[in-house]
Amino acid sequence: MSTMNISLPDRLKSFVDEQVRQRGYGTSSEYVRELIRQDQDRQHLRSLLVAGAASAAAAPADGAYFEGLRERVRKLAKAGPQE
Repeated sequence: MSTMNISLPDRLKSFVDEQVRQRGYGTSSEYVRELIRQDQDRQHLRSLLVAGAASAAAAPADGAYFEGLRERVRKLAKAGPQE
């Protein structure tokens, strides 16, 4: 694992220390890693949303669409587990 040192103003350092204590992280590094993972997840979700918004329109998700989904699930449930 690589090491990265960062400098924080006292106010931010106190905030990080408090978050570590309140949220049960073992170290400030664990807390920062979690924040970075969450940011990666947000960026991934944003890219999916942007790609979806740019894609061609599909069939509307109306009542008939959802009823079709429910019917497929009912059929799968009746068929039982597949091996």
